Amino acid sequence: MAAASVLVLAGCGSGSGNGQAQPGASGTSDGGYQLVQPGKLMVCTHLAYKPFQFPDSSGKVVGFDVDMIDLVAKDLGVTQEIVDVPFDQIWSGAALQAGKCDLGAAGMTITPERANTVLFSDPYFDAEQALLTKQGSGITNLAQMKGKKLGVQTDTTGQKYADENASANGYQVVVFDDLPTSVNAVKSGNVDAAINDNGVLYDFAKDNTDTQVVTEFHTGEQYGIAARKDQPSGQKLIEEVNRVLEQSKTDGKYKEIYKKWFGTEPQVDGDEGAATGAPTTNG
Repeated sequence: MAAASVLVLAGCGSGSGNGQAQPGASGTSDGGYQLVQPGKLMVCTHLAYKPFQFPDSSGKVVGFDVDMIDLVAKDLGVTQEIVDVPFDQIWSGAALQAGKCDLGAAGMTITPERANTVLFSDPYFDAEQALLTKQGSGITNLAQMKGKKLGVQTDTTGQKYADENASANGYQVVVFDDLPTSVNAVKSGNVDAAINDNGVLYDFAKDNTDTQVVTEFHTGEQYGIAARKDQPSGQKLIEEVNRVLEQSKTDGKYKEIYKKWFGTEPQVDGDEGAATGAPTTNG
């Protein structure tokens, strides 16, 4: 998982578009999509990963990724349905292979390892790793974590980064099952700091002012939407995702959804039409 800094949406392929892909009784649409359930786009995620996917006060799953995939579902003429599964079942492709979902959208960083097991869309969100501490901790970098406990979320690029730097900095890595337990461990003092994607940590610090993001680590990560690999239907779905993502960049829907969840409009960067992701300051 990685959370946010630059949007790069490449043009793409031959999705049906404009609501033309209507699934029939078998789940196969006239666009060639073999959906898990007729009339639904089943999407696996791992809750909660606010502001990308999380349950609101009514229990409805909302977020940036949810709104982006809703654009895809609308274009296919179906409705999105969220399936909450362990994160490793998404990036490994296990949930897709088992027929639990058509797509995986979980604030998920594209990596060579994961690209061996799932088919990724074009990148749609860039991210860096970041360090969350309690206010006034005096910790501003990993070197100051010597002899202390660093919380990580299991199976994430944040855990990988923490593990790779543990020996040099002398901290103990403490693994949590999800984002909320890892960041709340910082609040409670059970760990001295936590590493995760910058977007989710800034969002947490905004709502929990006794914590702060003290630094970022340049890891150059990018999020992708995943589909089943080595399957024609998966390829067609990814082509559709890519086409809708590119369209959202040109018709303003991406900007609208971004502002809804991050409170500011993305900044256009150069000729490629890139746009910045998560805020880089608390608040």
